[in-house]
Amino acid sequence: MKLNRRQFLTVSLASLASFSPLGYSFPTLGTTTNSTIKPRRLKTGNGVGLISPAGATFLPEEVEIVQDAVKALGMTPYLAPNLLARYGYLGGTDLHRAADINQFFADGKISMLLPIRGGWGCARILPYLDYQVIRRNPKVLVGFSDLTALNLAIYAKTGLITFHGPNGLTSWRAEQVNWFRRVLFAGEKLNFGNEADPDDRGRLMRIKNRVQTITHGKARGRLVGGNLSVISAMVGSAYLPSFEGAILFVEDVGESIYRIDRMLTHLKLAGILQNLRGFIFGQCTDCAPDGGYASLTLKEVVRDHVQPLAIPACMGLQIGHLENIVTLPIGIEVEMDATSGTIVMLDSAVVTQTTSS
Repeated sequence: MKLNRRQFLTVSLASLASFSPLGYSFPTLGTTTNSTIKPRRLKTGNGVGLISPAGATFLPEEVEIVQDAVKALGMTPYLAPNLLARYGYLGGTDLHRAADINQFFADGKISMLLPIRGGWGCARILPYLDYQVIRRNPKVLVGFSDLTALNLAIYAKTGLITFHGPNGLTSWRAEQVNWFRRVLFAGEKLNFGNEADPDDRGRLMRIKNRVQTITHGKARGRLVGGNLSVISAMVGSAYLPSFEGAILFVEDVGESIYRIDRMLTHLKLAGILQNLRGFIFGQCTDCAPDGGYASLTLKEVVRDHVQPLAIPACMGLQIGHLENIVTLPIGIEVEMDATSGTIVMLDSAVVTQTTSS
């Protein structure tokens, strides 16, 4: 049978999609799922799969440190086969890093996947993930920074609630552990807001950790977000969820203000900002102005892009590359208050009851 050009391309793409043993899926825009799946809540003794989906882990003692943290949480660490692999600055080849994630989602003894670190590389492995396996085996996936790509892609492709939260090598101090346990072990519906800084105790006013309101008001919607640089770089791909009616939170680190301006402009030109119900800009750590006298401030840049939307919006929440990483569920309905700078979870992010099969 003779094929025309369109038929030939269709057959060729289908053949290529089945070429990789990991099932490379070519992006098809507009394929995000409408259903939502929650992972089971974590319990003492659950297995935790340690992965390196982005940057390489060069020092074995760093793995030992993360193992100690997992054990202190009362859980059992399992090392991914390619955890200490290296391909340049990446934690192994794209196929190897994706294989570790697919394997742990399929493994019945694993309840949570925890990355050792961020860096760069998660977006490279998105076409190699087995989203059908992930959807059939919902588990806790937690991480921040470059892990934004994994969090958003898996939520978009499967409906699984994922978590903007600690990587393995974050501080795991008491405040961070408390939030982690309350969200993922207890399944609580929490009210998030900035903590008072110890330096402000005894003062008549708050100086540190202040919330800056862009537009007053409250809004309800699905909480979606993460690292601004990663989200901006994913625009136009099949791996971003719908932002229609969402409350978007973003954060970043080490970026010049003009680059923040460029990334927010990208989201605006792509039609993402216009579909939101609320907007939260967390922390931009070490984000200094360029150009000296001529530079815009970060607040001016955020205001320029967000204020015309006439939706509740604020900035300065303690979300970002900070000492304590707060665990926030991606995909859960929340209510934000731009005046007080709070996020209230309207539902538990995990399944808290065991159902009989």
